[in-house]
Amino acid sequence: MVATVEHRFGTLNRLVSPIEWLSDNGSPYVANDTRRFAHDIGIVPRTTPVSSPQSNGMAEASVRNLKRDYVRANPTPDARTVIEQLPRWLTHYNEVHLHKALGYRSPREYITQPREASSGN
Repeated sequence: MVATVEHRFGTLNRLVSPIEWLSDNGSPYVANDTRRFAHDIGIVPRTTPVSSPQSNGMAEASVRNLKRDYVRANPTPDARTVIEQLPRWLTHYNEVHLHKALGYRSPREYITQPREASSGN
């Protein structure tokens, strides 16, 4: 948790503004000590709904897509190489990569462009 926050925001003791941290309901994530620590550093812990295969399915699909589109398409001799490349891959996936479900737009493009009004048909 700390490593992820520091990677994104730099070294700090507490986030300036709270951010949400979404996880499943695994024991490490719902433990009181973990949740208390998260609050202490400015994270609001959130978990997917219990028995919600849809939520887990979306997370698993994201991991599957990253493996298919990035890990297999790039030199990845070891886990360290993959970890080092993840920020670049995630940025590309969210800002450049075209997604069929979003009308062949990137997620960034999708959320910044106004939606067309539905015709109601």
